[in-house]
Amino acid sequence: MGPSGGHSTGASMLPVTVQSLIAMVAYAINERMARRVEYLQEEVRVLREMLLTKTGRPRITFTDDQRLRLALKGKALTPEERSSCCQIVRPDTLLKWFRQLAAKKYDSSAQRRRPGRPRKASDIRALVVRFAAENLGWGYTKIRDALHGLGIEIGRTTVATILADAGIEPAPERRRKRTWKQFVTSHWQTLYACDFFAVETLGVFGTVRIMVFFVIELKSRAVHIAGIRIDPDGAWMTQIARNLLDPDVGFLRNATHLIHDRDPLYTKAWTVILESRGIKSVPIPARSPNCTPHAERFVKTVRTECLDNFLVFGERHLRHLLSEFVAHYHTERYHQGIGGQLIRPRPSPSNDPSPLATIQCRSRLGGLLSFYHREAA
Repeated sequence: MGPSGGHSTGASMLPVTVQSLIAMVAYAINERMARRVEYLQEEVRVLREMLLTKTGRPRITFTDDQRLRLALKGKALTPEERSSCCQIVRPDTLLKWFRQLAAKKYDSSAQRRRPGRPRKASDIRALVVRFAAENLGWGYTKIRDALHGLGIEIGRTTVATILADAGIEPAPERRRKRTWKQFVTSHWQTLYACDFFAVETLGVFGTVRIMVFFVIELKSRAVHIAGIRIDPDGAWMTQIARNLLDPDVGFLRNATHLIHDRDPLYTKAWTVILESRGIKSVPIPARSPNCTPHAERFVKTVRTECLDNFLVFGERHLRHLLSEFVAHYHTERYHQGIGGQLIRPRPSPSNDPSPLATIQCRSRLGGLLSFYHREAA
């Protein structure tokens, strides 16, 4: 056999050997992969049997992420592979999930505008709510007209919708449910309050309790000692009311509402006198001193800054102490409730006092009450 023949035989045998090796390796790999797949399928069947309910359906809850992963992997399989491999989820369910996933990509319903007109801007909505809260008697039409006056175009129905969304009732309901704070705010300019406080004095035969009746103007904090009596009664209160309502010097001549507690001394006759001058009596609920905080504060102030520092000897001494304190209270005491100002400041002799001017002290009740001011330059 010549050299050329030997060469031809070797060349033809080499591909056969390689093909055999490749086939053997591929068979081994396929066999091992088949064993793994069979095991995984059997494992899935066992898990599925463990999770079966009495109805024969697996009780498994998938998250959105799990549905996404299964749908993507299942779509890549052939129908035959899905039929043989899918043990927990049916092939139809996998395809359904995939269709939903694909459709979601083109879903723009979240950006779709709601039907109807667009909502008003937040600042306009806030303004509507503010108008309704600050003006209990304003209905939808009046709020709309007020906004038109500000150059804001809005309809009556839109106002009603905005207030309904904010949980604000119509005007008649708001007026019936007006809070105490809203009442005080709306009548602040002409609102007064009155009350009693007791002072224990030393008499000839022991201590005597004297009742002091006062009236306070809420806006300015000005106070008027209306009467002092050991045992006040209805007739005395009626005369006090007449004095307070004097058209020239009466402390209540400009009042429209008078707040008081439910003391029996505020009789029907006393109320009628107030109403005859256009003043409405406003009794507060029982056991609610917070409804008259300004009057309660004055009682605390007059006690701590004046009366608690003295042994009061009779009614005459009490009148002197109260007279001096009220004068100091109005013209020499700075009040935090009105911005640290004096209620009735006295005219200064000089509009621009010199820093070098001597500082003077005006004292009352033996130096208990002091007021400092500069002497005119």
